[in-house]
Amino acid sequence: MDAWDPDVVKATNVYLQPHHVSRSKRGQVLGQRTGFRGCTLWFTGLSGAGKTTISMGLEEYLCSKGIPAYSLDGDNIRHGLNKNLGFSHEDREENIRRIGEVARLFADSGVVAITSFISPFKKDREQARQVHMDQGLKFYEIFIDTPLSICEKRDVKGLYKKARQGLIKGFTGIDSGYEKPECPDLTIKTDGLSVDEAVQCVIELLQEEEILPMTCGDAVKELMVDENKVDEVKAEAETLPSVEINKLDLQWVQVLGEGWATPLNGFMRERQYLQCLHFGCLLDGGLTNQSIPMVLPVSTEDKERLSTCTSLALKYEGKCVAVIRQPEFFPHRKEERCCRQFGTSNQEHPYIKMIYEAGDWLVGGDLEVIEKVRWNDGLDQYRLSPLELRQKFKQMGADAVFAFQLRNPVHNGHALLMQDTKRRLHERGYKKPVLLLHPLGGWTKADDVPLDVRMKQHNAILEDRVLDPDSTVLAIFPSPMMYAGPTEVQWHAKSRMCTGANFYIVGRDPAGMPHPDGGKDLYDATHGRKVLTMAPGLTQLEIVPFRVAAYNTKFGRMDFYDPENKADFLFISGTKMRGLARSGEEPPNGFMSPRAWKILSDYYQSLAKQ
Repeated sequence: MDAWDPDVVKATNVYLQPHHVSRSKRGQVLGQRTGFRGCTLWFTGLSGAGKTTISMGLEEYLCSKGIPAYSLDGDNIRHGLNKNLGFSHEDREENIRRIGEVARLFADSGVVAITSFISPFKKDREQARQVHMDQGLKFYEIFIDTPLSICEKRDVKGLYKKARQGLIKGFTGIDSGYEKPECPDLTIKTDGLSVDEAVQCVIELLQEEEILPMTCGDAVKELMVDENKVDEVKAEAETLPSVEINKLDLQWVQVLGEGWATPLNGFMRERQYLQCLHFGCLLDGGLTNQSIPMVLPVSTEDKERLSTCTSLALKYEGKCVAVIRQPEFFPHRKEERCCRQFGTSNQEHPYIKMIYEAGDWLVGGDLEVIEKVRWNDGLDQYRLSPLELRQKFKQMGADAVFAFQLRNPVHNGHALLMQDTKRRLHERGYKKPVLLLHPLGGWTKADDVPLDVRMKQHNAILEDRVLDPDSTVLAIFPSPMMYAGPTEVQWHAKSRMCTGANFYIVGRDPAGMPHPDGGKDLYDATHGRKVLTMAPGLTQLEIVPFRVAAYNTKFGRMDFYDPENKADFLFISGTKMRGLARSGEEPPNGFMSPRAWKILSDYYQSLAKQ
C-alpha cells in the first residue's frame, strides 16, 4: 500500500457538520460585489510557464474589483502545509490531493481560489475536480501552455539548469513526464501575451460562466454605432422624433460614446441616477464607482411630446448625432441634485447655474452615438478615446501609466511632481512608465485659460523637454468641468482607469473653486486626495498624493517645500502668476519654461487689450 493512498480512511468516529450559513448568505456579506462567486481556478503547466505570475496578477485584479480571491502557490504551500512532502510520485499525489481539498474549502467560503501547481498527472487533477463537483462547486482547469524551450530559457529559479546537470532528479519536463490536459476549460499561450492580457483571458472565462458580472472586466464599453451600420442608423434617426441638445450635452454624449463612463449604456435611467446621487456608485451587476450623474435634461414640452416614443434622436445644430433607445423620463429635482453633488445649491456657482437653467425633466436610455464627435478646432488629433490611448501605451511598451489631470497651465512645480512620480516608479522596478498628461477639454468657467492656449503651453513644456516627450502622451479628456470638489475628483480618477492608467496624481484642491459668495474655498484643499484613497471601486488605481512645491530662492528652481527651511521658499499663487503675465513681467527664473511662459503671458496681455 502506498504511503499516501487517498482511498485509505484512517480517521474514524468523525461526522460531517452542516453549516448554518448558506453560500448565498456568504455571497451577500463577502466582498463589495454581492453574490456567491466561490470556485477554483486550477492553473497547471510546466515550471516557468507563468502560472504563478498570472495567478498573482489575477488575484490582484479580482481583489481590486471587490472580488475576494486567494492564490495558493505551489512553493508557498510546500513551505507550510506540505513541507513534509518530497517529490516522489506518491508525495506528488498527496501534495495535489491536499491542495485540492484546501481549494475546495476556500471555494466553499465564497472565495475565488487560484491554485498554481505543476500538477503533472491527469489523474490527480481529475481527483481535485471531483472533490469540487461532489460539493456542487465550480472547478476550472487552466492550462498555461508554454513550450519547454521557453520555460528553460526563462528558468528564473535555475531549476532546469540543475536538472540538466543531473543535480535534480525527477524534474517535470526533463526526466519526469507531464500529462497535458486533453480538454482544459481554458488554454493560455503565454508566448507573446502580457500578464494583463493573460489575466483578461481568465476574466472573460469567468464572465461567460457567470461567476463574475460583466462590469468586472477591463473592457471599455463604447457606445458608438458599428461603422457598417452608420448609414442605416443615420437614416433611421432622421425619421425619429428628436430633441435639440446644446454644446454641454454634446460633450457628455462624447464622454459616453467613447466609453469613459463604462459600464453605463447611456444617459442614466432613474434607478442609476438614484444610486449615483445617494451612494456615489452603480450597484447593479456589482459595485462601480460613479460619483457624478450623467443625465440629459429636457423641457416639459419635450417630455410631453416624446414620452410615448420607443426611440428618439438627439440633434446638435440640426444634425442627428445619437439615438436614445427605450427612453425613460423622470423629474429633474435640481436642488436635491445640486446639494448632493456640490454640497450647495448656490446659483452663483457656474455649473449649478446651468443646472437650474436646464429642463425640469431628465431622460435616460440606451445611447447609440452615430459618429465620433469632432469639434474641428485644430485639436481633434489630441482627443484620443480610452481604447486609442490603450493602443498608444501598448505601442510605447508601457508597463505602468500614471495620469495627471489639469485644467491650468503647467509650471515647473507640476513638472517636478510628475518627474518625481516617474523616478519612484523606476525605483519600484517598472521599466517604461508612461505619463498621460490629460488636460480637461470640455466646458470650463469663463475665467479659466482656454483649451487651445493650454494645449500650446503644454506642447511648449514638452518641446523644451521639461517633461520627457518620449515617455509622455498629451491628450484631451473630453469631460466638462463641474467644480464639484471631492465628488468630481472620483469621476476624474475612475475615467482614467478606462485608459489602462494604474497610477493617478491628485493635486491640491482638485476640481475646486472659490466659494461663490467670496472668501474661502468652496472645498477643503486636502479632501480630494483623502477621498480618493477611500473611495469604493477605485482600489485598482494607486493614488499618488500631491507634494507641495514652491520656488526655492536658494537654488533658483521649483522644489518640494521644506518647512525646516521655509525662509528659502517663495509661494507664487495663481493670482500672482496671472498678475505677472498681464503686466508682461517675468516670473523668477526656473518657475516655468520660457516658451511656455510667453504663450501664457501673450494670452493674458491680449485680454488686457480687449
